Amino acid sequence: MIVDCAIYRDGHRTEGPEDFSDALSEARAAGGFVWVGLHEPTEGEFEHVTQEFALHPLAVEDALKAHQRPKLEIYDDSLFVVLKPVGYEPESDTVSTGEIMIFLGDSFVVTVRHGEGAPLKAVRRRLEQEPELLGKGPTSVLYAIADAAVDHYLDVATELQADLEGLEAEVFSPDDGGSRHTASRIYNFKRQILEFRRATGPLALPMSRLAGTAGPGVVVPFVNDRARPFFRDVSDHLTRVNESVEGLDRLVSDILSAHLAQMSVRQNDDMRKISAWAAMAAIPTMIAGVYGMNFEHMPELRWVWSYPTLLAATAFLEVLVFRLFKRRGWL
Repeated sequence: MIVDCAIYRDGHRTEGPEDFSDALSEARAAGGFVWVGLHEPTEGEFEHVTQEFALHPLAVEDALKAHQRPKLEIYDDSLFVVLKPVGYEPESDTVSTGEIMIFLGDSFVVTVRHGEGAPLKAVRRRLEQEPELLGKGPTSVLYAIADAAVDHYLDVATELQADLEGLEAEVFSPDDGGSRHTASRIYNFKRQILEFRRATGPLALPMSRLAGTAGPGVVVPFVNDRARPFFRDVSDHLTRVNESVEGLDRLVSDILSAHLAQMSVRQNDDMRKISAWAAMAAIPTMIAGVYGMNFEHMPELRWVWSYPTLLAATAFLEVLVFRLFKRRGWL
């Protein structure tokens, strides 16, 4: 459905005609641009927008089906940019992603949003309060959306770092480090970081192209040259995010390895304790087994002190073996 539609002239919003074609003509005549915002449009709803703004059918197909990776595509009459805003639920340790598709032309911007997260109403309101930035044309909308998405990446990375530190403390805790649910939590955390990386990693190249740092001769049309320093700032922030995600991924892998090593050490300790107690149980078992064979000629069998002496010898051997295992750390 259409969430909002407005014409912007000299950095200020004006209400224009409802017909997209008339609004576009009016915006071009006044040197402004049209911004149309949609949320999960159907094919029928988007068909009219496609015709009026001459959007490329391949980009339209991607915008309708969603589930795209972040990218920048250049067509004859417009740019097509895909961003994946990210949300994080600390209570469930879950990273969720949405999608924002942006069609950018000489005098129009069409934004298509999928998912409940990252609404663009706040971005539009913030831009409308900065006429100087909004006066740079459709490029300012692309910059504002990318800047908001990447800034939120930094917030999510900070929250993930805080939760990962808590998980690390739990793993190395003497009480909870051996919990059978810890390994599944670590693995789930790694899956969430992977989901986060799918949103941030592929975006690096499009931001470099928009910032003009992708290499000599790489020119992106429909982007105001005066806005490239702003995209360089977004690209720098994105680099920080990708470095943080890489560090989080390495750290969670190290935590998982440490947890598995701890579990292995605990199992070895348990096996040593079991072996030590089994060795101690073997002593009375062996003595009782020898004297339970009912032979007629047994050592000291008819001596009156044989029974207490045998018990004392068994106790002495048990204490001796116990102290030996204790000294070696088996018990």
